[in-house]
Amino acid sequence: MCGIIGILGSHEVSPQLVEALKRLEYRGYDSAGVATVDASGQLNRRRAVGKLVNLSDRLVHEPLPGHAGIGHTRWATHGAATEANAHPHRRGPVAVVHNGIIENFRELRDEVISLGLTPESETDTEIVALMTAWHMDQGNSPVEAARATLARLHGAFALAFLFEGEGNLMIAARKGSPLAVGHGKGEMFIGSDAVALSPFTDRITYLEDGDHAIITREGAEIFNAAGAPANREIQQIDVGATQIDKGGYRHFMAKEIAEQPAVLGDALSHYIKDGRIVLPEAINFADVDRLTLVGCGTAYYAACVARYWFESLAGLPCDLDVASEFRYREPPLSPKSWAMFVSQSGETADTLAALHYARDKVAKTVGVVNVGTSAIARDADIALPTLAGIEVGVASSKAFTCQLAVLAVLALKAAHDRGRLTDAEQRAHLEDLRALPGLLNQTLSVSDECRSLASWLSEAQDVLYLGRGPLYPVALEGALKLKELSYIHAEGYASGELKHGPIALIDRNVPVVVVAPRDALFDKTVSNMQEVMARHGQVLLISDAEGIEKGGHGTRASLTMPSGGGAFAAILYAVPMQYLAYHTAVAKGTDVDQPRNLAKSVTVE
Repeated sequence: MCGIIGILGSHEVSPQLVEALKRLEYRGYDSAGVATVDASGQLNRRRAVGKLVNLSDRLVHEPLPGHAGIGHTRWATHGAATEANAHPHRRGPVAVVHNGIIENFRELRDEVISLGLTPESETDTEIVALMTAWHMDQGNSPVEAARATLARLHGAFALAFLFEGEGNLMIAARKGSPLAVGHGKGEMFIGSDAVALSPFTDRITYLEDGDHAIITREGAEIFNAAGAPANREIQQIDVGATQIDKGGYRHFMAKEIAEQPAVLGDALSHYIKDGRIVLPEAINFADVDRLTLVGCGTAYYAACVARYWFESLAGLPCDLDVASEFRYREPPLSPKSWAMFVSQSGETADTLAALHYARDKVAKTVGVVNVGTSAIARDADIALPTLAGIEVGVASSKAFTCQLAVLAVLALKAAHDRGRLTDAEQRAHLEDLRALPGLLNQTLSVSDECRSLASWLSEAQDVLYLGRGPLYPVALEGALKLKELSYIHAEGYASGELKHGPIALIDRNVPVVVVAPRDALFDKTVSNMQEVMARHGQVLLISDAEGIEKGGHGTRASLTMPSGGGAFAAILYAVPMQYLAYHTAVAKGTDVDQPRNLAKSVTVE
């Protein structure tokens, strides 16, 4: 979602703020701005719609001096992407940047209007600035005014305040949305995540839910939700792990797709050692009567794949839900069940809320996350890192395959704990998993063929994706990727559902992507594919060599995948889904790494 940076420094901060915001571009945004306090105590700001280069250009023509400042990349929630709605918002002596949604902002807006104040934007954030400025007008100090305002806010937010005449003061607060404090030598920083702060410091304190911090160059005083002083740990981060560059690739997504063999190998090596599964002792599925899997978007599709593994291998019944619906259904949960929450960022608002709903109703909550310091990692009973590394591209690629790898290991552990697999059978499955990085490396070779198919797909208005078993969620993920990156309407279906409605869409102008390794369900999928071709549908078959040989006759095109992977072959088939979407987007000229209207970490509901 939105990105926040704040600096109390010893140099001109405007260039530093913009550089830090560039590191937060991966979160998605449609406007940006900075505010500073100069040597005379004057508070000023600059804002621009669109990419950060527009803000940079403005700062060239209208420099913004000062050694204290805040910056923001905004992804529009309340109000369109206009300069008036861009952050920082300023009223009188206070400037504010904000990530999240103030749920009671309409009530507060009516209140400030009744006080004779007139909002100048459509945003919920401006209300924070207005209320704080009003409290200061009543004679309150900046700290007292900020605290009085924070006490009135409902919703999820990360906030940073900067004040005129206060060149050595920032106030930061979080509730739901992530925010961290960076500690330097005679300098202090705040940021949405370690990625933004890593150029400045490797010493970071993560604010807990409900915390606010009074920050000067001498340090930070942190207070908890009750207003009492809170002793939060200063953590040493690995700055090297937060480095962002394209490594010679045209787009971050291309780099991240290519990194999958390596990061998948890292994840599997972390959880499989000497032919054994290595997990926290608390993970034992012997007495678990049901598993609930929850996620959003691509993480939800990873959970969909995992359900097949948990049920077929471990005999463990699984419920599956998108996080945004889960808690509103108020599902009954067994006290002997576990709930598992899958999230790349670990900060996804709906998934975090689902975790909070479930944690007092189930025996154990497990977070499968890529960010070990995230809210889901901290709030779950057990957090399992996916070890994908920083993923900059908004459309997830390597995070997805690493999620699948960790979920596969968990399914095998559950199968063994529940007596469904012998030691020998488990070892055989682990060998299939350990072979995946090498097979995935071979799979990267389909990139050139996907590039050649992109001109065909880029001309389509609608594309269908079909799959069976664990490949059905892969088809769903393929359709999602194409929608995200190329803005082409696409839908994924279980192959057997084709004749129950979607077949009406088939004509010679609708590409149909069929994901079908030569497995027990292959012949049934081929039958569905024949139904498509009988109606002049243009089929792209993605299968192994044996599958192409048996079922590829009459198709428009085919992609040959390596054989192997056993029960976990679905992980391999994620790669052609990613490359098809990527190359189609490049052919159409869309923004691959930052698709329109999308944000990397969705920290609002």
